[in-house]
Amino acid sequence: MMAGMKHFTLALALLFCLLPSPRAMRADADALRYAVAADSNVWFYASEEESAKLFLIPETYYVRILAEGEEYTAVEYLVNDPPYKKVMGYCRTEAITPVSFLPERPFLMKQITLQYSIPVGGTLDGGFSSIERTFVYYGMRYDMGQLYLYVLSDGVFGYVAAEAPPEFEKNVDYLEAVDVPANGQTEPSDSDMGTPNVLAIVLICAASVAVVVAAALLLKSRRQPPPDSEEGL
Repeated sequence: MMAGMKHFTLALALLFCLLPSPRAMRADADALRYAVAADSNVWFYASEEESAKLFLIPETYYVRILAEGEEYTAVEYLVNDPPYKKVMGYCRTEAITPVSFLPERPFLMKQITLQYSIPVGGTLDGGFSSIERTFVYYGMRYDMGQLYLYVLSDGVFGYVAAEAPPEFEKNVDYLEAVDVPANGQTEPSDSDMGTPNVLAIVLICAASVAVVVAAALLLKSRRQPPPDSEEGL
């Protein structure tokens, strides 16, 4: 009986060591980490310099975190899915708010069509008086009072002048899921932590049942009497 209990304890300990921990499963979920531009003043930089500002990230949308730094965080924005193209750069670490969930709509997937008009008398009879062109929109900036949109066209990035920023729907998921305590650090909500914990509990319960069954079979085999010895020996 004591030997059977020792085998049971050893098997149980080995199985628990092999089970993935909730922390490990949480790390898999955190492989893709995002941070939200919670206001309209979050810049996307080409390099870790204040003079390298490219555009303001659309408010309430996200960047994917590549590497966190004390002053600047390496990030990427958008995806490689034509006509869209991923861009990699930096954001000020203090300007973005990391979240502990995978947003359903991390990037603003938006195309804009601009019309360029030719002054009256500037074309021949039958010529075009205006031209329309479609761009992938990334963000905006003001320079000397003029609004510029940072766009992609035919694989080339650049700025186009505009009279007004494009309209878009804002995200609200980070308002419901991010809990910012007094120390300024973000903490995941209960719903964010629920899936890994439930999975861990299910795996542990299944492993426990398997160990109990194995131990019962082991004890049963030990309790069977040895076969009768042959008569006449």
